[in-house]
Amino acid sequence: MDRILKSNNLTGWLLAAPLLLVLVVFLVIPVIVIVIVSFWQTTEFSIVPAFDLGNYEFLFGSAVTYDVFLNTFKYAFLTWAFTLGIGFTVAYFLAFHIRSQTMQIALALICTVPFWTSNIIRMISWIPFLGRNGLANSALLSMGVVDHPLDWLLFSDFAVILAFVHINTIFMVIPILNTMMRIDKSLIEAARDVGASGAQILWNIIIPLTKPGIMIGTIFVLTLVMGDFITVRFMSGSQSANVGRLISNDIGLLQYPSASATSVVLLLTVLVVVGGLMRVVDIRKEL
Repeated sequence: MDRILKSNNLTGWLLAAPLLLVLVVFLVIPVIVIVIVSFWQTTEFSIVPAFDLGNYEFLFGSAVTYDVFLNTFKYAFLTWAFTLGIGFTVAYFLAFHIRSQTMQIALALICTVPFWTSNIIRMISWIPFLGRNGLANSALLSMGVVDHPLDWLLFSDFAVILAFVHINTIFMVIPILNTMMRIDKSLIEAARDVGASGAQILWNIIIPLTKPGIMIGTIFVLTLVMGDFITVRFMSGSQSANVGRLISNDIGLLQYPSASATSVVLLLTVLVVVGGLMRVVDIRKEL
């Protein structure tokens, strides 16, 4: 019996070895290198591989850092709120108002159509629409809603949030839809039989059973938004910044130790957020 158990354990390790190797080579080692480089020194012309806390001291001693992190949290929270509202509504409609499974699959695939093109292309497509002489301002002027073009539609926080929501909503729709499709419809019928209203069914049955999907979508959206930099750069007209842009600027200036230190802090921040979310809801049963 012990021999069989040892054989099964060995087989399991052998099967997991390729994936473990990939994770070590492409995840663990790069993170270790980034952490090591974050402690190196920089001079005017070179990078010195010597242990130094100067990068972190400068990072935490600068008021700009806190402003940038606050801006990052603002973008992440607003994007999460809008994608959650849109994603939950779309998933609810597909799961409970579309009876045909074929139609459900077809509509779900339609939601993925924007992902058939590059994120950058989909993001830049908003620029001619939101510009001062774009379609949005032209429509508002022709309808008499405004007397002059709205400048805040483009190169503003509004444009950044709009692009983030457009790009990331699908990452909220699919996990929530997957969870809702697993809800036993007899529970809803039983609740209706005892006189529960639609709001009561939504609050006491659907939302609690959908929490794992909501948490998975939340993790996707928050991590993607907090690490993004190109959207903020283009849609704000380089007038706003987040942590991703801070790292990108340091890399452009060849300040790799400083960029590494910022990356480590961002990574730890994301891990704390994700860890907190996973303690609230157990999402392992959805994976």
